[in-house]
Amino acid sequence: MTEMMRAVEISKPGGPEVLQLCQRPVPQPGHGEVVIKVAYAGVNRPDALQRAGAYDPPKGASDLPGLEASGEVVAVGAGVSGISAGDQVCALLPGGGYAEYVATPAAHCLPVPAGLDLKQAACLPETFFTVWSNVFTRGGLKAGERFLVHGGSSGIGTTAIQLAKAFGARVFATAGSDAKCQACLDLGAERAINYRDEDFVKVLREEGGADLVLDMVGGDYIPRNVKAMAEDGRLVQIAFLQGPKVELNFALMMVKRLTLTGSTLRPQSDLAKAQIAQDLREAVWPLIEAGKVAPVMDSEFALEDAAAAHARMESSGHIGKIVLKVG
Repeated sequence: MTEMMRAVEISKPGGPEVLQLCQRPVPQPGHGEVVIKVAYAGVNRPDALQRAGAYDPPKGASDLPGLEASGEVVAVGAGVSGISAGDQVCALLPGGGYAEYVATPAAHCLPVPAGLDLKQAACLPETFFTVWSNVFTRGGLKAGERFLVHGGSSGIGTTAIQLAKAFGARVFATAGSDAKCQACLDLGAERAINYRDEDFVKVLREEGGADLVLDMVGGDYIPRNVKAMAEDGRLVQIAFLQGPKVELNFALMMVKRLTLTGSTLRPQSDLAKAQIAQDLREAVWPLIEAGKVAPVMDSEFALEDAAAAHARMESSGHIGKIVLKVG
């Protein structure tokens, strides 16, 4: 490895234009860590929140954006077993993915699934860790249940549709255009609801209500979700694109015996993330290698064009994942 590397840093809080190419020292692996020579880095909503000054990195994490990457392991720290220099991996990162090299806990790395290239593999960690932990571990989705995911054409949404379908759930999704709704149907949704034309509350209540809702919108969607839920339903909140504060009638929660919960991924412990990685390796990686589940790709940008990648994501015109080509 060289001593310095190209990276994209947040020069100050603001819009996409504050993402600037820079030179940084190549990270060294700490105990239990590996260093990856990055081939591709995924672009995610939390990157944009961090760029805007609304999402600080956890203590000790890199200040560079980037929560997932794929590439080749080039250095292995003390206390690491089961992974070696030369291995091709994809990894969930504490930060630092917008760079030529990144350090991350070895336990958060997964092998590139057979049949996928490094570009596709870079799209897996952030969305698959998020969906598995919230839909299946926290939300307890079971075969036959009615599952509603908002933002069905997003990276999270396209992953959630496929995994829920693969595990036998009935999948309903919302999206903002006919093309996005068709993408949801193509991935396995039973019904795709264009929220500009239809009321998802009405649709779900006609079907008996949602047993599980995965929501990243928040705002006035929260009370509407509660109305759309079946008895003993669960709402899992993972983001607030329309804000976290809302007036809510909790009597419905009592009458329907609802569970309202949520989580964020990045602040969780290394051990918790390692457990999610192990669950994915056992339960989901075989589905990917069998061709039953795959990342949905939107577009690719060069590392130095990270600002354009963020503008693309924030336009909400994308379907699936956006990546940066680094190596």
